[in-house]
Amino acid sequence: MSRRRAEGRRSDLESTWYIPAVLLDDITQAVLAREDVARYLRGGHGTSGPEARERIHGYLDELRTTQRYPIYRALKHPLYPILRKIERIHEHVAIAQKATGEGRVIYISNHKSHLDYLVEPLVLDDNSVRPPVIAAGINLFGGPLGLIHRHVTGAIPIRRNTKDPAYLVTLKAYVAEILGRHDLLFYIEGGRSYSGELKAPKTGLLHAALNADRSASMIVPMAVSYDLVLEDRILAHQGTKRGSRPFSREVAEMVRYAVGYQSRAFVTFGEPIALKDYDPDSRRDVMALAHLTRDTIGRLYKVLPTAIVAAAMRPGITRRELEARAQTVIDTVAAAGGNLSVTSGREAVERAAEPLETRNVVLVERGGRFRVRERTVLRYYARTLNHLLAAPRRTPRMH
Repeated sequence: MSRRRAEGRRSDLESTWYIPAVLLDDITQAVLAREDVARYLRGGHGTSGPEARERIHGYLDELRTTQRYPIYRALKHPLYPILRKIERIHEHVAIAQKATGEGRVIYISNHKSHLDYLVEPLVLDDNSVRPPVIAAGINLFGGPLGLIHRHVTGAIPIRRNTKDPAYLVTLKAYVAEILGRHDLLFYIEGGRSYSGELKAPKTGLLHAALNADRSASMIVPMAVSYDLVLEDRILAHQGTKRGSRPFSREVAEMVRYAVGYQSRAFVTFGEPIALKDYDPDSRRDVMALAHLTRDTIGRLYKVLPTAIVAAAMRPGITRRELEARAQTVIDTVAAAGGNLSVTSGREAVERAAEPLETRNVVLVERGGRFRVRERTVLRYYARTLNHLLAAPRRTPRMH
């Protein structure tokens, strides 16, 4: 018996935590057998025969991933210099624990930082929740870190802006097949928010997930929030993403700004969203589900003192004025159903002053007056609350 065939006979329990190579072959066969892929191979998009098959196989080779969970857990040790700077705090993780006992789980989150790829899976691991496969931008797959993503963490490389029909049909089929075997984590905004605000939802991966067995799958929305985002200056000054950069370059910039960095990271889980009533062939259904998920994440997002003070801040403001304005922000967020960490303007200012001053975002003078040092970074944090301070009212779809 071949080694691959022998590996395929691993117990169901072990396969929960490991994707052996034989399953990749099984997935390839299943992807090629799916109706959309078969239609493409028959010339449904103007390409057929060997050329169409070559394109499909090329993208399948790119998407293949292996999750070696024991090695993944061991990564916490070399990453300790970064992880020790972040206090991980979870809220309602029991939702994830229960959901994984009832079916396949699609975790959908907002995206603040490259640290999300570490923080969110480790919160699940801290609480003995089985690890999901992660969908990540293809720019994260260069060099040694790319090998770790592909062969250890089980990350799927995603081409976010391509319109190639061969890629889109392959990705949709591959994600649907992966969900038959593993949970999945992806980011509803696509990439990180460079402005700070919660971005409009992307529907590509959500549409792909809807093509899996919807009766056995559910979305667990989750939100991640930091007192201070490690890449805040990088993101704020770039403003809008103009193109993918090598991940190694971004890591170098993160290391530069990690000096003196300390933050809490809140990961909050929301109630599951059932998929059985959403039709993947209905654009209205897909968009309704995308907005429902995004809006739910927005309400789960932990509203921290740094963001409250940033939204309340004005140049040369006194502490008393800042506390009053912070209270107004808190009241508005509470009315919008936000997940507040503090309930008074005074407490918000007390807790935010030191980290923002240490980060050189504001200056607190002896007389108690606050002055702005990094206006662009301050606006980045203020915008993280835009979805709660000026949230459009959307009529929910009723099933």
